[in-house]
Amino acid sequence: MRPRSVPLRRSLIVRLLAASILVAVCSIVATAWLAVKTTTGAIRQEQGSSLAVDASVYDKLIEYGATHSSWDGVGPTVEVLGRRTGSRITLMTEARLAVADSGPGPSLATASPSATVDPLRLDTALAKASGIDPRAVGPYKLRDAEKAELRKRADRALTCLRDDYGLAAEVVDQPSGRPTIKLFDPGIKIGRAYTCGATELDTHTTGTERKLLDQLGILVGRCLGLADDPGKQRGPFVQDIVITPGYVLFGLGAKASGYDDGKAAECLTEARRTQMKSFVAPPALLFVTKPDTGRESAPFTLSRGNTIRIAGVTGLVLLVTILITVVVGLRLVRPLRDLTEAAQQPADLRNKMPRSSHDEIGYLAQVLNDQSDRRIQLEQQRKAMVNDVAHELRTPLTNIRTSLEAAQDGVTPVDSQLIELLHEEALLLQHVIDDLRDLAAADAGQLRVHRERVYANDLLAQVVEAHRGAAEAAGVHLSATTVADPEVVVDPARLRQLVGNLISNAVRHTPRGGRVTVTSRLDADHHVLLIDVADTGVGIAPDDLPKVFDRFWRADASRARSTGGSGLGLAIARKLAEAHAGGIGVTSSLGSGTVFTVSIPASTGPGHS
Repeated sequence: MRPRSVPLRRSLIVRLLAASILVAVCSIVATAWLAVKTTTGAIRQEQGSSLAVDASVYDKLIEYGATHSSWDGVGPTVEVLGRRTGSRITLMTEARLAVADSGPGPSLATASPSATVDPLRLDTALAKASGIDPRAVGPYKLRDAEKAELRKRADRALTCLRDDYGLAAEVVDQPSGRPTIKLFDPGIKIGRAYTCGATELDTHTTGTERKLLDQLGILVGRCLGLADDPGKQRGPFVQDIVITPGYVLFGLGAKASGYDDGKAAECLTEARRTQMKSFVAPPALLFVTKPDTGRESAPFTLSRGNTIRIAGVTGLVLLVTILITVVVGLRLVRPLRDLTEAAQQPADLRNKMPRSSHDEIGYLAQVLNDQSDRRIQLEQQRKAMVNDVAHELRTPLTNIRTSLEAAQDGVTPVDSQLIELLHEEALLLQHVIDDLRDLAAADAGQLRVHRERVYANDLLAQVVEAHRGAAEAAGVHLSATTVADPEVVVDPARLRQLVGNLISNAVRHTPRGGRVTVTSRLDADHHVLLIDVADTGVGIAPDDLPKVFDRFWRADASRARSTGGSGLGLAIARKLAEAHAGGIGVTSSLGSGTVFTVSIPASTGPGHS
């Protein structure tokens, strides 16, 4: 069959190409528009562009303001920043009074500042943090004696974490001089940190901090509308507000006080600003401009020349996008076409699916090949099974037909012997059909077992007695050997059928004078029931052992019925063992006999007394 051609509008490569072009056009147009708008606005504020180039200017001035109570002496720092960035750095008060300037230039009295430098209110667009700069410690800076005391605590906690628990940690000094323990895996090891005192180190209050934290608590309480009396503040709501050294922990009992955590955190920040206000430099306006000029640079606009440049770049990018898309699309579509052509070949002429890569398409080819192999195998098994079933049913049906025609023609008298012969052939047909029905139920997952508690030896004794007559007729001695008498939970009917199939198979392949022995026992852990059916028969060749559980398989290639049986007994026995969540194995040697071992998980109980 000739493969159908895919319409161009539905082709994968066309759709991929269209999607790529659309994405490229949208991205280029959006990027160009955004770049023009952003650049125009940014250049109109020349101090902003300088600050974007080197944001460390803002951070350096914040650091100075956080560690000094005024801007006196900031001049040298501003000059260094100006030389390093090549820009004019100007610092002015909020009243537009000059504080420091790195170079000459026109007045900035009416210019827009690049940023406001305030250690107590960081600019989130320029700083890595928000709120109050952590370097602003003010009165919380510890004395040397307090640092030494806390350092000893930190060293003890670090030694505990490293030596006792083998955790990676280090001591880090905060700007106030307070040491803290830094765990490299805090999410998992926080319990160990508490045991070693690392978390207690953060909550321990020094003499310098104690009074300051009490004042901070009063300020927070006032912000929340609580009583101004310090005694009441440290009494009724002491469990609602928790402020620890270095502001490591802060929490509020929302149900008790009626305030949420956001309100409490906001009050804490404002209280800290109030407490720190006199210890940091006041807010100042920062200007970053071109040296020797305060005029704005010409903005980037969509002039004719700029429009032509944008169009040229857009066209070039589109061309590159199209070329790449075509190459990638062809490489993607080619193996798919090969798979389609291979799959459309007739089943009997189909070759292996080509696998030219190890990506998803290659894996798809491998899966299709595996499915094709399984289909071929199942088809072969189906044909073989049909032939086997036809063979098994043909013989008894032929015998029945021949006998009936002979009786109809008067060649054979209709007597008890003929009736017995027809009865035996009918039983054989029924036996084959029952075996096929059991196998079909097992293949469909509908072979059910109904478990109950039974004694293993009682069940095996019943099976042995049921087959003793056939064994004696064949001249074979059949016996059961008891090693133990466990009480197990199994399906007695199915287990009798399983063991009966093994006994019948053993008797058929044991010559006159031989022995067949059935033994039951538990494994060493008393969790698995083991049943052995051993015979002294002709044995099985090593090459044939893997085939003994195949359906309709017989060791004799002629498929003669000299030994009887349908060739399904061992296959059914394996299915019955698997239905009990167990298994069956076989060991044999030519001329010495064969041993089939059934293993079934069993809940055991006490045996016979």
